[in-house]
Amino acid sequence: MLFPRHAALLLASSAAVLISACGGSTPLPLLTLNGEKPFIVAHRGASGYLPEETYEAYVKAIDLGADAIEPDLISTKDGVLIARHDPNLDSSTDVASHAEFAARKKTASVDGEVQTGWFASDFTFAEIKTLGGISTDAERPQQYNGLYKLVSFQEIIDLVKAKSKETGRVIAVYPETKNPSYHRALGLPLEDKLIALINKAGWNDKAAPIYVQSFEPGSLKELRQKGLNTKLIQLIDADDVDLKTGKLTYAAPYDRPFDWAQAGDKRLFSDMVTPAGLAEIKTYADGIGPWKRYIVSVKGSLGADGKVLDINADGKINEADTTTMEPTTLIADAHKAGLMLHPYTFRNEKRRLASNYKGDPKEEYKQFFRLGVDGMFSDFTDTALAARTEYLKEMGR
Repeated sequence: MLFPRHAALLLASSAAVLISACGGSTPLPLLTLNGEKPFIVAHRGASGYLPEETYEAYVKAIDLGADAIEPDLISTKDGVLIARHDPNLDSSTDVASHAEFAARKKTASVDGEVQTGWFASDFTFAEIKTLGGISTDAERPQQYNGLYKLVSFQEIIDLVKAKSKETGRVIAVYPETKNPSYHRALGLPLEDKLIALINKAGWNDKAAPIYVQSFEPGSLKELRQKGLNTKLIQLIDADDVDLKTGKLTYAAPYDRPFDWAQAGDKRLFSDMVTPAGLAEIKTYADGIGPWKRYIVSVKGSLGADGKVLDINADGKINEADTTTMEPTTLIADAHKAGLMLHPYTFRNEKRRLASNYKGDPKEEYKQFFRLGVDGMFSDFTDTALAARTEYLKEMGR
């Protein structure tokens, strides 16, 4: 059970006001685990602006100033790790417009969810390279759809190394083993190939500019057992928020890690954020990547009929019709367990922002910075960095 915490945030906020009022110059301590400024991970690249997980999206994210870029890793038929959020290519590529691949459309089960589309494991890397990425959000720019090609993890490594040399700053990579049990069942396991690429890059140590994440504990444990020494991050999901109560909901396949489901483990993702769950994670990982609603949830106002009110009168019920709830103790609990914490995903669209942020996404970022997150995933690197600059100024930095 998670409970609100106020003291650290109140102390930091009050001190920031005092420093500002008095014109002081002594910087305030940050509430991150290591006392460093929180870092910004470009979620699937600059995905707020360009089709996600394409080479150009990663270049733009780096040029905007991202501290790290995130690729989700899936496998092609010939065992090449590529950056794509889903094994099913239907929603994020222009594969449907390629007549030469029409016969490959099929129905398959991914982590227990039946899907119809085109699956990366049925394509060679050479074939994948003929596809273009498309925007997965109708509110985002559509004019680049199909223009930019899909990219391999090796190409991302090469890009980051080149850009780090060019800019003189450390740019990290934050790959995720995506649907690892699914890939293992196909005979295309991700872990050995990932370790080989990291070793080839010379990054197999804790100080290297790389974090490896997964929703499946078994994948992280296998990576560690097979000699991966990088920072490992356990991702923590949920299905949704019940806007009537603000409580997180759990429905398959977002209720528990799929390897837990396969093993008959009845625990939910929520069990990971208890002190016991965090202590268990600490035995094999260095941090957690929770959905941000584990830290600050949202709740709507109810009408006389018991339904959530459409407070902005746009005819839709979404997070813009909610207000934020009191923060939980998860950040403090994770830090107490010695775990860093990088929540996901921060976005600019008004439908995704609680009403008390007043349409300004920077207000959401700053709330989480003030609470002490060690980093965060954002679709809009520039907005995240602008908010961090404002926060650091608050802290006298």
